[in-house]
Amino acid sequence: MTKTLNIIVWSKKGCHYCEEVKQYLEGKGFDYKSVDVTEHDDRRDILEIKYGVRHVPVIELGQGNVYKGVTEVGLEFLEKALEEVAVKVK
Repeated sequence: MTKTLNIIVWSKKGCHYCEEVKQYLEGKGFDYKSVDVTEHDDRRDILEIKYGVRHVPVIELGQGNVYKGVTEVGLEFLEKALEEVAVKVK
């Protein structure tokens, strides 16, 4: 049985880095769910509780109840996390 990798992108409107992450994922053929924090401070509160940050993008990778959060800005951090999680998911 193949395990599915779930990806959640926390983003906001007008964020260049957020769009870069989404374009990267789409270009690699990954499906993802987007959570928009624009005008939703309660969603930023969630990020602060989970990861100690209020900025976006934040990318969550995983399955079931186990997720890895990528809070660093830059595609190199996302690529590294995808490699690490893909090994665990297969």
